Amino acid sequence: MDLDRRGRRPSMALNKNLYMGFEEIVREHLILFLPAKSLLKFRSVCRDWKHRISNPFFAHHQSYFFRSVSGLFHQQSGKLPSFVSLDPNSSGVPDPSLQFLPVPVDIKSSSNGLLCCQARSGNRGYYICNPVNKQWKMLPKSICDHGPDPALVLIYEPSLLNFSADYKLICAFPSSEFDDGLEFDMYSSETGAWKVSGEICFGRLRIVAESGVHVRGVVYWKTDLYIVAFDLSKDRSRLLQSAYNGILGEVCGKLCNANVSDCAVRVQTLENTYSNTTGSSTGTSYMKTWSDKLCITLQNATRVVFVGGDAVVVQKGWDTNMVCYAIKTKETTVVPNTSLHGYNPRFFPYVNSLVSLA
Repeated sequence: MDLDRRGRRPSMALNKNLYMGFEEIVREHLILFLPAKSLLKFRSVCRDWKHRISNPFFAHHQSYFFRSVSGLFHQQSGKLPSFVSLDPNSSGVPDPSLQFLPVPVDIKSSSNGLLCCQARSGNRGYYICNPVNKQWKMLPKSICDHGPDPALVLIYEPSLLNFSADYKLICAFPSSEFDDGLEFDMYSSETGAWKVSGEICFGRLRIVAESGVHVRGVVYWKTDLYIVAFDLSKDRSRLLQSAYNGILGEVCGKLCNANVSDCAVRVQTLENTYSNTTGSSTGTSYMKTWSDKLCITLQNATRVVFVGGDAVVVQKGWDTNMVCYAIKTKETTVVPNTSLHGYNPRFFPYVNSLVSLA
């Protein structure tokens, strides 16, 4: 059907060009923003899609553009890990128990599609893996004693300009030379080696191992009294006034703390790291350091298990489902298939990424 002289009839050629243009946009650009589980399904669309999605360059670009938290790994002490998907239809992993690793492990940290795990026996080495493609690497042993429950923070920031998945692993551990000191051990995948920082943080601090988060070049851990902040670029540490009991995360590019009190979920952000570094407990200093970001009324809320990006995930009761609150839309949805058993499992956010460790 060709265009007439007045241009009133659309031509089949024009419609075909429009369709091909849209198809190309989807294939070349839009699918980069989809989670790995969906992409692995889309390989069956046609041979062209299969080749494109299987291309290492596509996996590299997808790991950069897709950053949304897809679900949470959780693990009881001595048990196999499990995975809770925030959207089971689009996000998931083929082996959530991580039995593709050579030994049983405990998850210690996560970052943008990668997990850091520690072997339960032997020399208790560290493994970095991606559960989507089941790729893994074992790290060399550090000369430092990180303790029985190491306070590890994995840092992986995808870059379009760097094809390899470069990551860092930071561990805060009790100093063997100073009874009241903390030291910092850092592994870099670029060098393939550990390096102990010259910085020592004093204060008789007991680190909460699973509390560590990374926000804009600074690693934070909760202690029994304060928050330890370690600046990676400056190689310096400081003590910050702690917020109320809860967990640390990142919202709007800032460190945040989220906790449950009287069926209300309270999220606060760190506003000024220099207003109080002495650990003063006065109300004035506290308010200068932290400010309220949001307060969510949620019946039967027990504890916050994750806060970061646009999501706050809250456990309701000690043996029931979880709900996910979207900060931007203010919508609350039930996280399916998340009946939890046991006391205080550890939760680790996971991005459904195709990032390769090969």
